[in-house]
Amino acid sequence: KILKEKGATPTDLEEEVAKALFDIEVAPSSDIKADVRDIYISSAQELEVKNRLALVVHVPFRVWKTVRKIQGRLIRELEK
Repeated sequence: KILKEKGATPTDLEEEVAKALFDIEVAPSSDIKADVRDIYISSAQELEVKNRLALVVHVPFRVWKTVRKIQGRLIRELEK
């Protein structure tokens, strides 16, 4: 679920996001698992915004169309 440049190792946060995407994909009750199957990430980072942590997940342009289609439902699933 992670696509990095050659030689680059994923961070713990990126591994955690990739595992969450995989868990959504294999969950029997998920209605977006068919779309999540095509999604992979290129990086993830945490930012502090107004004393709260926000997670920024970068996806390649090739999968952006799929992400936009299910973005709201995907965010709700990742927040769980």
